[in-house]
Amino acid sequence: MAGISEAYNCDCMEFMRTLPDRFFDLAIVDPPYGIGEDGCRNATRNHEGKATPYRPYTGNDSEAPPREYFIELKRVSNNQIVWGANHFISRLPVPSDTSCWIVWDKRNGNSPFADCELAWTSFKTAVRMFSYRWNGMWQENMKNKEKRIHPNQKPVALYEWLLQKYAKPGYKIFDSHLGSGSSRVAAYRSGFDFWGCELDTYYFTLQQQRFIDECITTY
Repeated sequence: MAGISEAYNCDCMEFMRTLPDRFFDLAIVDPPYGIGEDGCRNATRNHEGKATPYRPYTGNDSEAPPREYFIELKRVSNNQIVWGANHFISRLPVPSDTSCWIVWDKRNGNSPFADCELAWTSFKTAVRMFSYRWNGMWQENMKNKEKRIHPNQKPVALYEWLLQKYAKPGYKIFDSHLGSGSSRVAAYRSGFDFWGCELDTYYFTLQQQRFIDECITTY
């Protein structure tokens, strides 16, 4: 198991400014996309079952991070995987033409939600796809369903796949927007040292309890 798993209830920019250059080997981040998906519309988008009433988080997903955030993220990490970058690619300090994308096929059928999510990566590799059903109460692994605690929660299995594909033993992993804490759980289970930030105190507390329940108590 990983020797370090630290989470901070703070502004990620303030945290990153305390770090030396390239402190992390890999940053896997899921920042706000700036499309208003903060949980408020959850009950009106899918009628296959009773929607979970999520509490909107700090910032309300009203805007993606500024260019300064991505510059700082690049400074403190050797490589980056950035979810939702198709919504704000112009803010990344990278060439406009880039082919190193990851596609998460959510296999959500006729759901009003997006069929896929995209992540930009700094790796010079081909486009890769991960197929994993994630649609409300429907999940790929129905026998071991994850409890949904955050409106933008991604499955632990997705982060485990990312770590398997893009991280090497001994890597230090960073997540600037912890949210539900799926990245933290995956890093712990996969044996990586991990650091993460979450600005919203309510969701920070939820992910902290999740980590205790699924990692400390279980393992």
